[in-house]
Amino acid sequence: MANFLLIAASSDIGAATARRLRDAGHRVITTARDTSVIEPDMILDATDFDAVDRVVSDAGELDGIAVFAGSMLLKPAHLTSREQYDDIVAASLTTSFAAVRAAGKHLRGGSVVLTSSAAALAGLSNHDAIAAAKAGVIGLTLSAAASYAARDLRINAVAPGLVQTRLTEGLTASETSRKVSEAMHPLGRLGEPDDVARAVEFLLDPANAWITGQVLGVDGGLGSLRPRQRV
Repeated sequence: MANFLLIAASSDIGAATARRLRDAGHRVITTARDTSVIEPDMILDATDFDAVDRVVSDAGELDGIAVFAGSMLLKPAHLTSREQYDDIVAASLTTSFAAVRAAGKHLRGGSVVLTSSAAALAGLSNHDAIAAAKAGVIGLTLSAAASYAARDLRINAVAPGLVQTRLTEGLTASETSRKVSEAMHPLGRLGEPDDVARAVEFLLDPANAWITGQVLGVDGGLGSLRPRQRV
């Protein structure tokens, strides 16, 4: 049995990961900002460095940490306010940095899995702020993996495409918008939370201890492929 801390486990992908890890017999500690969606083990503002540090310290011996925090904003840069930009960066990049910082202080070996996005790997219109923040997560993943490799602390990330969650309901609500979104993915469908949760579970698994500094696209090919159009 391994011990894992899931930050922002109220997200659909976080909840799916928690279920999978618990079903496999692992001890899972969950955090969320409040109790509106789940009853987390700990309430946590994941943008607060000191609060994240305390949660990781209080969690005891951990084999891994996964971070699922993020937000959605589809606007070009010139229509994005400073407040919106700050919120996007805080939700995705600051939370990731806070988790890596705490892991570097308290974990002796183990795994940290961050959440980036296919939008950081492919030029998608109107994803400017999200792409900037999620690209920062990729840079953090690579640098931190190098920083902590000598301590056997592995840092990896997943980069999902469009996954059907509460956060993305606005993009899949109508049949027309759903079909457009599906057509953007070479495999022709949107992701499910379990698609990403399986990848997070794989990267957390101590059995996969020779993997670090990797960004695993779980995106139906969106981030890297440009196939022929489906007919």
